[in-house]
Amino acid sequence: MLSRTADHLYWMARYIERAENVARMLDVNYRMSMVPQADGGIDAGWGATLSITGLEDAFRAKHSAATMESVLEFMVFDGTNSSSIMSCLRMARENAHAVRGTITSEMWETTNDTWLKMRDYPRWKLAGSEIGEFFEWVKFRSHLSRGVTLGTMLRDEAFHFIRLGTFLERADATARFIDVKYHMLVDGAAPPDTAADYYQWSALLRSVSAFEVYRKVYRDMITPVKVAELLILNDQMPRSLRTSLDEVFENLSALSNYRSSETERRAGELHASLKFGRIEDVFTRGLHEYLTQFIVRVIDLGNRVSEDFLVPMSSN
Repeated sequence: MLSRTADHLYWMARYIERAENVARMLDVNYRMSMVPQADGGIDAGWGATLSITGLEDAFRAKHSAATMESVLEFMVFDGTNSSSIMSCLRMARENAHAVRGTITSEMWETTNDTWLKMRDYPRWKLAGSEIGEFFEWVKFRSHLSRGVTLGTMLRDEAFHFIRLGTFLERADATARFIDVKYHMLVDGAAPPDTAADYYQWSALLRSVSAFEVYRKVYRDMITPVKVAELLILNDQMPRSLRTSLDEVFENLSALSNYRSSETERRAGELHASLKFGRIEDVFTRGLHEYLTQFIVRVIDLGNRVSEDFLVPMSSN
């Protein structure tokens, strides 16, 4: 496959997944903003979204304070922010358009229709009660895109580049999300075992579609260690780090070429650390340190994938 075609497929998938992850981040902040918190807690929550994405400086250049209104404007509609939902869906559509002859007609129609609806979405609706419905719509469109990919694509190189992009993006976003949100809750001012505390942990789990999964796996109270174990090491949890690296390693192995042996080795090493890891060892090392190093390694894998397979110095 031509490296330019692979590049478009890989980044199309990453942008679709990124839009969903941004919607999930914003959704959990919106849910938590409705819970009584200590002074400054609500604004701190919205600021955490900027911390997750590393966009604090870009945000501060345009806005003086991280309020719900300003963060939503920046992370949903701002076309100059490459990680806004608007920008992600636009770039996903542009990459899909470039490879219309490689993806199925259903995939193109789904991606194009998503962008057209997003482009015309009324901004005023995010100021009202429909904010939750908007986040659900973004997640649904991402789910629809993955379903169409699985249901219509031949399991060839194009399919594997799409899946590789999806799960590298998911691994990075989930690790950042756990790191920031976990420590906001553990270090927060709310006392333990309160209704507010329970609601915030529930909101964190719901933000990654893990609340019902948690209940099935543990069948007891929500505890910080078990939340971390589910989202990091559980291979049956769809958005866990373990599941994401299962997919990354599998699809990278399917794409193996004469240049990619070191990338495969590093992916296999990271995959093995999750497959055979124990949550006790993670906390002994320090959760923040563990997740920080994980993110560094995922970024390294993404850079190496670009060097091994994609267009040199990709602008995405």
